[in-house]
This record gives sequence, C-alpha cells and structure tokens, in this order.
Amino acid sequence: MMRDYPGRFGLFATLSMLDIDQTLKEIEYALDTLRADGVGLQTNYGDKWLGNAVYKPVFDELNRRKVVVYVHPLVASCCAQLSVGTFPAVIEVPHDTTRTVTSLLLSGGFARWRDIAWLFSHAGGTVPMMAGRIDAFYGARPNIKEFAPDGILGELKRLNYDTANATSAPAIAALMKLVPASRVTYGTDYPYFQLDQMKNLEQLGLDASDLKAIGSENAIRLIPRLKA
Repeated sequence: MMRDYPGRFGLFATLSMLDIDQTLKEIEYALDTLRADGVGLQTNYGDKWLGNAVYKPVFDELNRRKVVVYVHPLVASCCAQLSVGTFPAVIEVPHDTTRTVTSLLLSGGFARWRDIAWLFSHAGGTVPMMAGRIDAFYGARPNIKEFAPDGILGELKRLNYDTANATSAPAIAALMKLVPASRVTYGTDYPYFQLDQMKNLEQLGLDASDLKAIGSENAIRLIPRLKA
C-alpha cells in the first residue's frame, strides 16, 4: 500500500522492546530496508514504562536517527481490575499514556532525546488534565533543568498528540489549552470508531487554519514524504 500510494500512506514499524539487542536490529531493518517513516511503541511492556532505564539504548538510537516515535496505550498488566466495571479501554488505556509520558518526563528522557518527534494518541490520554498537577509537584524542583529544561509545561508542549477518540469538546479544549494546533494531528482509532471524527472537530468552532493543520499539515510535517 505504501509503495503503491507513496504520497498518501506512511509506515510506522512496530518494535518489540523485549530484547534490547534485537530491537536495535529491528530499528536498522525497519528504517534502512523497509524505509519506515517512524516506529510504533506501546506505553508499557510488562512492568516497565518507556522512561525505564532499560530502554535507553533504544531511544539513544532513535534520537540519533531523528525518528518519529508514535506511542499507543494499553492496559498495564498490573491494573486491569481498576476498570470498575467498564471495558479496560475506557479508563485504564488513556491513563497509561499519562503514566508513560510522566515516566519519560521525570526520568529525563524528554531532556535527553531532543531529536525524537514524539506522537501520543488519544489527545495524550489524561495529560492535558494532569499537566498542572504534575507541574505543581515537580515544577519547582532545584534540579528542574536536568529533567525538564523548558519546565514541566514546556516539555509537554513540545510533544505531538493525535485526536483519536478524543474529539469531544472538553477533550479538545483541554488539549488546545496545553498545546498549539501545530502539535495536534488527526487520528481516528479506526476500525474501532468511524472515520467521521473530523466532523466533530469542525463543529467545535476551530479556525479554518487550525482545522487544516490538524487534518493534514501537521502529519506532513512529521512525515515530509507525504508531500509527494
């Protein structure tokens, strides 16, 4: 599909992350042979979130290559029973994005890997709502420049977020209070949800320029090959 329609489709190669040496070989194959446009990761692997030190060699290499890293959440192995009667995807999945973003932030990952273009799904999970709380606890730390050179909110503003299943008015309002439209990329969560979520955004009163940026321009910025 990508070869047949090179200007319409991109490819994120999924990395296993379970064996670091093998994952480094996967990166080489995916980017040099398959010509993938980026990589796709989970928010956690077993009992480890992405800020864990074990993943440092992987992110060092992705940073060296200036890769787009797309992160999709899943329920942590510890926490399926916290869903209080809902499907785990309803509550636990968005919270796991916040866990892995916070782990990358506080571990200094975002400070270390400045050349990775991070993209987090579902409007960042609960990040927009939790950003102020995280800042309240960590923003005044004496060593703030070591793990958050731009401050807590500044680091969160550097990330990219998609809109998959997060186009309700409250979700988008919270996200766009945190980041400019240039950091928001359209997402669908298809096939679990319909391909009509752009209509929701159009009904929120966003500027035409913001809608265009979210609908296509920001994706092209992350994957310049799509300009073709």
